Amino acid sequence: MKRILFFGSLVLLTASMAMTVPAAVFNWRNATYDFGRIAQRKPVTAEFTFTNKGEAPLIINYAKGSCGCTGVDYPKSAILPGQSGVVKATYNAAAVGAFNKTVTVESNAEGGIQTLSFKGEVVSGAAQ
Repeated sequence: MKRILFFGSLVLLTASMAMTVPAAVFNWRNATYDFGRIAQRKPVTAEFTFTNKGEAPLIINYAKGSCGCTGVDYPKSAILPGQSGVVKATYNAAAVGAFNKTVTVESNAEGGIQTLSFKGEVVSGAAQ
């Protein structure tokens, strides 16, 4: 009798481990953005649109720019399966020259951390 209970419990445990847990899945329309040439001292914003292609609500814990020159805005409420959202990265174009920046997005989606990137070249107002 003990053997039957042991093996029965083992089968149930194995079956429960094989079940898949619904997950949220980012589907980015575009994870990179190229501003090209932009004017100095005129902030610009990249919009990264995504859809939750998973089966669970997608919750963004935080999104942060790679430097203090980038402000990030992201949805604070859950994005339900099939719904879309936008992560906005505003770059303060203070310094002249080429730039490559990233935005790190941490969420409950598969893969956990996603990295978005944007680039461009800041030119002085007279050079544009």
